[in-house]
Amino acid sequence: MARPIDTACHRTIPLSTDSDLRRSYMVVNEPLVGNVRFGRLLEALDKMAEDTALNYVRQTYPEARVVTAAIDEIMIMGAADVNRDIVLHARINHVGRTSMEVGIRVEHPGDPGVYIASCFFTMVARLGVGDDSKSVTIPPLDYLDELEKKHYENAIASRKEYRNQQDAAQEPPCREEYELLTRLHKAQDEPGFKGLLSGNLVADSWERMYPAKENVPTTIFGGYLMRRAYELSSICAELVAPNRPVIVAVNRVNFFHPVRLGDKLHYTCRVVYTGKTSISVEANIRRISRDRTSEALSNSCLFTFVNVDDHLNPLPVPTIYPTTYSEDALYLQAYRRSKNPGRHQRRK
Repeated sequence: MARPIDTACHRTIPLSTDSDLRRSYMVVNEPLVGNVRFGRLLEALDKMAEDTALNYVRQTYPEARVVTAAIDEIMIMGAADVNRDIVLHARINHVGRTSMEVGIRVEHPGDPGVYIASCFFTMVARLGVGDDSKSVTIPPLDYLDELEKKHYENAIASRKEYRNQQDAAQEPPCREEYELLTRLHKAQDEPGFKGLLSGNLVADSWERMYPAKENVPTTIFGGYLMRRAYELSSICAELVAPNRPVIVAVNRVNFFHPVRLGDKLHYTCRVVYTGKTSISVEANIRRISRDRTSEALSNSCLFTFVNVDDHLNPLPVPTIYPTTYSEDALYLQAYRRSKNPGRHQRRK
């Protein structure tokens, strides 16, 4: 029986030596701390997770493919330098019946090394194409040393925590939460109110899916969809951030329906919550088939940004004010999530 260490994969993004690649990863063509396009990195991470899972699954099912079911969490721990190579270290942390968790550590190698991010992807193994595809049972792993057992336990805990969050989202506000929402609503009735209303903090975009974006047969690469959702979310965050919003976490990305060639996509991003320096942005992607006979939510994403100065020091952001019941619900979900220390804290 294989161990997690047997599934390890490594990949280098050679930014220090490939000038064209380096330019494609730049946010701006001028000196900037953290001048790395996170959307491009998201694409590389999704491909790394796919390849790591595929290498393992095809030892049993040579014709199998894997698809991204979710990003459980990405925590950004340090600023990336576009002039330095980025190394991705991946391995499978946990195998369920048909799904796997792939953990990826992102870092700058060398002296000094920089720990950039930790990432957790849920991948599903499938056989067949289109409507004929089906999930397949994956051989289990053997978790022997303490690190392998810890990663396994964290994966189980993360899944349980997500289910608890889904259940908690249906719970009514506690007294503290009710008083918070009441203050936000009462402030809007004050004379001369000039606060930022949640309903005005929205950005959207449309796009058609062409054959050039095909990944597995007839479907679109999930990393591309995440990049587009992230880039629009960062623009949306600028509606609130007085300075520069930088990504600090991908809290969750769900893949509900595959996006197919010819689909028309509608991206909608909205600011749902602000803390002292943080901004939570929800992004949804709806797909409409080319013949316009079907429509569905293909992806939901939640990103957390922090407003910073030129040296990445956090700076305050204004409070946002929900008005409708649905805006209250989104605000409350993000508020509750902000009270959760998150998986990266459990890893310490």
